[in-house]
Amino acid sequence: MSEHDGKVMFWLLRQKFVDNSVELEEKSRQVMYYSLAIGHHVGVIDCLNVTLECPAADYQQWLTLFDDADARRKMQGLLTFGEIVIDASHINTLAPTFAQLAETAQSPWREWSRQLLQHLQDMAQEPALYLMVRKID
Repeated sequence: MSEHDGKVMFWLLRQKFVDNSVELEEKSRQVMYYSLAIGHHVGVIDCLNVTLECPAADYQQWLTLFDDADARRKMQGLLTFGEIVIDASHINTLAPTFAQLAETAQSPWREWSRQLLQHLQDMAQEPALYLMVRKID
């Protein structure tokens, strides 16, 4: 199969695992967030919901619209590695590109960019949220 075959699936953490009523020291809070973020590596797929699905060929065409090299490199990682994680640490890299494409891109990339920008904004409010993106052949 070529890299244009298949589809790309975006999964969003669907449950909030953080009890904000419990006061945690910052160091403990970061350990907890890290544990949540790596959960998908040990098969915790059942806590995620599909939020976006697109053909792999359309995903690759979307990347050609990215002006920012760092944003493109992050999203290109999916084609290289078959999976990427987008979390709060990627907001500054990805949000400007998605904001621009949410205004200037044609459909379906405009809607996809708007949706991912909203997810990044949600992550800014709750750092435990993340997206897992996988290429499915």
